[in-house]
Amino acid sequence: MSHAAIADRRSSSLRGASLPKWSPWAIAAGSLAAAVAIGLAGGLHSRVQWGLIAAVLFVLGTYGVAARVEGRRQAKDRVATSLVWVAFLLALVPLVSLVWTTVQRGVKVLDGYFLTHSMGLVADNEPGGGIYHAIIGSLEQVGLATLIGAPVGVLTAIYLVEYGRGNLARAVTFFVDVMTGIPSIVAGLFILSLMLIFKMQPFGFAGSLALAILMMPVVVRSTEEMLKLVPNELREASLALGVPKWRTILRVVLPTSVGGITTGIVLAIARIAGETAPVLLLVFGNPFINTNPFEGAQSSLPLYIYQQYTNSTGPGAAYDRAWAASLTLIAFVMILNLVARGIARWKAPR
Repeated sequence: MSHAAIADRRSSSLRGASLPKWSPWAIAAGSLAAAVAIGLAGGLHSRVQWGLIAAVLFVLGTYGVAARVEGRRQAKDRVATSLVWVAFLLALVPLVSLVWTTVQRGVKVLDGYFLTHSMGLVADNEPGGGIYHAIIGSLEQVGLATLIGAPVGVLTAIYLVEYGRGNLARAVTFFVDVMTGIPSIVAGLFILSLMLIFKMQPFGFAGSLALAILMMPVVVRSTEEMLKLVPNELREASLALGVPKWRTILRVVLPTSVGGITTGIVLAIARIAGETAPVLLLVFGNPFINTNPFEGAQSSLPLYIYQQYTNSTGPGAAYDRAWAASLTLIAFVMILNLVARGIARWKAPR
């Protein structure tokens, strides 16, 4: 017998018995079949209940089979892996169900006419109309909020990482943490109080200010983490050459972390794009096209969805428009996330 065959036999004897790679799929199939049989026998007609029973049977079956073949220690490891997969699937089910329901109901009226026309004089219970005015309002309000919130958030993060020391830095960090968790309605009420003091009417830029308040802490946190990932050796090498600190930040630190910073900003934009409460208080809504965010009421996609759904009395024209606008908003957020991933890969350090 060759030395290689002897070595393989020794290694296999040391490893012991193990389950084949297809065993998790077989256990999952058996668990699903058993869950369906139990559900039908017990009069359970909900597929959600069948899925929960199958998940429990899958975990128990994995432990039983692995303990019999591989031992209890390896069985515990497989149970932990099974729990991770079960948790992943449980989290995936409502997301897939949400997207599927939105697509199924939103495609009824989503077409070129719907995207290029406003509501105008179309009543809520009448067919027709579109979301062109809401798209313009969302783009302008989110764009202005980004122009305000992104630079302030990035500069605040630079201060905390590069300069921040002492009580002021701790206070700024504390308030950033507080702002991260405030409800969006609070930001809207803050801007609304200023509007009432100065006796202003609803206009699009007021919504942008509230959205910028919600955006800034997200940008601060993401930018701060990206700046902390830059090796200190790069800073020290630049400073050792006599380069001023501000130029080191501008020419060394920021270019190194620009991919992560841009990704954080794009994700923050996606986070504020779906806010309804501050827009409802400050922008008020407008069925006509208003391209001036500094004068007059405007609309936005989240506000349009809310108004169409609340004005509907059941399945009908307004109900279908609300679902179509929801599908448009989901597509917008999905595109932003894909852009963020693309930028992260493009600007990732080689």
